[in-house]
Amino acid sequence: MYKYLLSKSLINSSCAAGTVRSSLAGLLRFESNIATIKPRNCRFPFPAWTFTRAGYLHTQPSLRNRQIRSQSHLESPETPERAMKYVLVTGGVVSGLGKGVTASSIGVVLKACGLRVTSIKIERFELRGSDDDGFYYFMDFADPYLNTDAGTMSPFEHGEVFVLDDGGEVDLDLGNYERFLDVTLTKDNNITTGKIFQSVIEKERRGDYLGKTVQVVPHITDAIKNWIQSVAAIPVDGKEGPADVCVIELGGTVGDIESMPFIEALRQLSFSVGQDNFCLIHVSLIPVLGVVGEQKTKPTQHSVRELRALGLTPHLLACRSAQPLSENTKEKLSQFCHVPAANILNIHDVPNIWHIPLLLKNQNAHDAILKQLNLHCIAMPPDLLDWTEMAENYDNINGSVRIAMVGKYVGLTDSYLSVVKALLHACTACSLKPSIDWIAASDLEEESAQTTPEAHAAAWETLRNAACVLVPGGFGDRGVKGMILAAKYAREKNIPYLGICLGMQICVIEYTRSVLGLERANSTEFDEHTPDPVVIFMPEGSRTHMGSTMRLGSRKTLFQTPDCLTAKLLIREMRREMKFEIAIAANENDGMVWQCRVNPDLIGALEEKGLKFVGKDETGKRMEILELPSHPFYVGVQFHPEFKSRPRRPSALFLGFVLAAKGQLESYINSHQNGV
Repeated sequence: MYKYLLSKSLINSSCAAGTVRSSLAGLLRFESNIATIKPRNCRFPFPAWTFTRAGYLHTQPSLRNRQIRSQSHLESPETPERAMKYVLVTGGVVSGLGKGVTASSIGVVLKACGLRVTSIKIERFELRGSDDDGFYYFMDFADPYLNTDAGTMSPFEHGEVFVLDDGGEVDLDLGNYERFLDVTLTKDNNITTGKIFQSVIEKERRGDYLGKTVQVVPHITDAIKNWIQSVAAIPVDGKEGPADVCVIELGGTVGDIESMPFIEALRQLSFSVGQDNFCLIHVSLIPVLGVVGEQKTKPTQHSVRELRALGLTPHLLACRSAQPLSENTKEKLSQFCHVPAANILNIHDVPNIWHIPLLLKNQNAHDAILKQLNLHCIAMPPDLLDWTEMAENYDNINGSVRIAMVGKYVGLTDSYLSVVKALLHACTACSLKPSIDWIAASDLEEESAQTTPEAHAAAWETLRNAACVLVPGGFGDRGVKGMILAAKYAREKNIPYLGICLGMQICVIEYTRSVLGLERANSTEFDEHTPDPVVIFMPEGSRTHMGSTMRLGSRKTLFQTPDCLTAKLLIREMRREMKFEIAIAANENDGMVWQCRVNPDLIGALEEKGLKFVGKDETGKRMEILELPSHPFYVGVQFHPEFKSRPRRPSALFLGFVLAAKGQLESYINSHQNGV
């Protein structure tokens, strides 16, 4: 019988000083779960193995007397307090220019200069989509984004809901920040109008304003400034003390009515912190008219004029274009926008977004930012050798793997952005490029053969040509029948299958119907009156309220045996002959249908028929990981490992999934178990 060691980081919190003295800072709570793997019956000091966020194992000299301190806002008394530096990224002309990638890339370059960086996203609402010709478009809504978070927003309108370690449901741009900067953000790093208004109204109800008339200025703007300054002081890189630079992305475009309170607050912030502590980068579009073929600067001129009329003057321009800017275009922009030509950055189209930080570095963007923020004295020349190698290696990859993505929201690929990125990271580690075939689950259903026969035939042809099948998360019963058919096809044909959240529940439903013979087995989410409820609602869930009613955030999952495929992937660097006590904080960052669980009454029957539940929560009542040992790779997880994947540290499950698709999984595991 295996024993399991659970180690939890020690929490050591302290209050902040100076500008960090905010009521918000006292409300923030941080925890870190660290898992250790040690040889059994070991009584002498032995190097401990730590399971990191992305599933990799690395050694440390000892965990004895080790403290993982909470995010403290105070620097040591010996270190003089340094003012926070702010880099604000705004957008003009149109939305969808890539402000999030630009802000992330700026953070990468500054981090490469030896600076510590944190990020904040100020949110608004936009619609993303594509037309029949594949043209990708963005459309701003006129209504303010009053949602307190992104958890209840449709994936078709807003794209993916990214879920953080603390359970925050946030905009997908925060996922870009975490992946690019390799940091762990909190839900308070995502500021929305709803959050600000709610906090001000709660203060008014408590009488905190002492009977004063509550107005947009100063109360809303003060709340925004206090929120920004408090959150900026929270370290997100695992180190003590605040970061050196906070990169703020203001959603939407300059001039949007819903952004006005935030722009006014940021204008006040730039004045209060001083010009040496504030840098504004304005992202704009330089279009080219097809007939004339000339790069047009007038839209950017008007955008900058609008920004200056609101009290903010850009220090740098980041110009999006299809081709590099001509010198004549830069001179014209410099003359009419009052920005030095050296501070006009060109972010033109590149083979992959990993080139963006390199593009900024090659144009000396870091020099302009460091000069504005007076940081040259502590910054180093940017070291982006590893980033350069990663970007160039991907460009030189020739091999690929075909992956069938069977989902509900395939009309907008941003709905599964983190899954796509996790596949990219895993494929890159295997020197492959992902070739994702998007399949609408409803097109696989038998009803589709009657209503849309061409789409039905095309969907099945695509599925049969895929090397592996992935079913991601989702809500509702639309397309569930098609997902069940895809899971059955992968199981019967020995095609590698990975089911995430809803995809795991699909595995259980299909197996119960096909193998146990319970043809009406279903989830109570899809059929409340099913005679064989194999997936049921969790008791703490809500059927009437959608916002903040699920189990969210990073939680522990305990393996029932170290001999399962998932455990082997996670501890692949250790030899098989050694015995371990395992405690592992699995990548359970869940933002989808984690309001349901596998019915405990059917676990025994399913396991007798070969479906093994190898991972459970700490209570042992919630099934987290399932495997089919007789299958090359048939894995379902209730959590979302894609949220923890990083470019240089792919998720172990996604890596195993890709390796299985290429027939390399067994040799990969064996080579690592044999110490090769």
